[in-house]
Amino acid sequence: MDPRCGGHWESSSEDVTRSLLPLHDITADGDARRSSCPPLVASLIANGYLSIAAGPLAAALIWALVDLGPEHAAARNMLGVLAWVFIWWITDAVPLAVASMAPLFLFPVFGVSSADAVAKAYMDDVISLVLGSFILALAIEHYNIHRRLALNITSLFCGDPVKPALLLLGICGTTMFISMWIHNTPCTVMMMPVATGILQRLPGDAAAGADAREFRRFSKAVVLGVVYASAIGGMATLTGTGANIILVGMWSTYFPEQEPITFSSWMSFGLPMSLLLFAALWATLCLMYCSSNTGRALSAYLDRTHLRRELSLLGPMAFAEKMVLAVFGGLIVLWMTRSITDDIPGWSVLFHGNVGDGTVTIMMATLLFIIPSGKSDGEKLMDWAKCRRLQWHIVLLLGAGFAIADGFKTSGLTDILAGWLGFLRGAPALAVAPVACVFSGLITEFTSDDATTTLVLPLLAELGRSIGVHPLLLMVPGAVGAQLSYLLPTGSPGNSVGFSTGYVTIKDMVVTGMPIKIVGVAALTLLLPTLGVAVFGMDQKV
Repeated sequence: MDPRCGGHWESSSEDVTRSLLPLHDITADGDARRSSCPPLVASLIANGYLSIAAGPLAAALIWALVDLGPEHAAARNMLGVLAWVFIWWITDAVPLAVASMAPLFLFPVFGVSSADAVAKAYMDDVISLVLGSFILALAIEHYNIHRRLALNITSLFCGDPVKPALLLLGICGTTMFISMWIHNTPCTVMMMPVATGILQRLPGDAAAGADAREFRRFSKAVVLGVVYASAIGGMATLTGTGANIILVGMWSTYFPEQEPITFSSWMSFGLPMSLLLFAALWATLCLMYCSSNTGRALSAYLDRTHLRRELSLLGPMAFAEKMVLAVFGGLIVLWMTRSITDDIPGWSVLFHGNVGDGTVTIMMATLLFIIPSGKSDGEKLMDWAKCRRLQWHIVLLLGAGFAIADGFKTSGLTDILAGWLGFLRGAPALAVAPVACVFSGLITEFTSDDATTTLVLPLLAELGRSIGVHPLLLMVPGAVGAQLSYLLPTGSPGNSVGFSTGYVTIKDMVVTGMPIKIVGVAALTLLLPTLGVAVFGMDQKV
């Protein structure tokens, strides 16, 4: 793992992902090439000014060369602004948080929307949900609850003697469960030290012969299992990944009169999808990396006694840990019961529908700053000093995504896209949906899940309108496909965290991730027209 992570989850995507368009080479040949460049050019390249200039240059080219008609000047400007922001995202020209704030000045300056309108996109109920869940995740990490849970479950599944398949099930299952409730990037960063701590007991290359090969293969399985289980678990709930949050926000922006996607409704669809993918992950890891000799080789270095010894070092569960778990458990209950069914409306009816998932998330997070920790007089479970590592870059990225969705609509770009996509009218929705998933899944290998979702969902929303189908039949595959980033380190920060451990190669990721990605597309194709229609009401006209 990147040493800057230090076992914490403060790293942002610009810390853990490589730039897709590297502008300075660190090889010896690169040094020779730079020495032959004029000093000014070498300085521009070394300091990344070319990638900074690429954003406004792309926007200027669009404004100069694209003609959408005088009545669509705002739409043309919106297209240029989108190119500017997206290039800054994928090249890491400026920090991710800074690039995500660009719409705050670009939209008003170029007439896409007013300053107040674009600023409101950066804070709504969905953003509150993310912000509150990040605070809860910090509390879980601060009190080592994630490590206690991981060691308990892993020791339960370890077996005596070691059963590699069951041990992988315990590690991956724990990671998936944690990732359901906190963002998948911090989950990966939190769980990777736990996983590599287990692997460090193995002798690695110091072992002889066949055992060394078994240790290398099992180490690959553990690291890939944590990376992929974190991504799969995040798919199950709204809090697990930014892509789901962006889907919810864009659905509300484009179709405010429609029933919103709630925490419970998404989980009703996302959890079965995640379970199918998890089964595929576990089967793939066992078939590819475990043999009949793996258990024998591991038993000499890994056993249940070691894991229980690690657990005993944490000591008994303290009052503060119990209180954090109580707050977290209460929040899950509130999320799941806010809106249940049409016949059982849930507790939100008591407040006339004025409360959202973000409302209760912030309320429960606030309790952490009120409940005493039991350690010393006046000390609370959380204080603001512990929140200095809040992932503001993700909060701002989500806000930028919502602002872009609103910009598509207010600038008139959505109407133009609808006209361009009119030729697809009459195409079968069940054929277009897997294509949308594959299209999104291809882009996401080269940029972040959230950026991919922000780019493709407005297009898919208009495509749904154009071909006369429920937009969620295409928007859900677009959001799910963006999360199937399993093949390259650049696909997500979590992928880079796993790759940077040194246990896996790009070939390992491609060979292992491809069958899981194929299962993901197949599972979506199966579940969307069946379970998805029932959960999201896609049989109704929009």
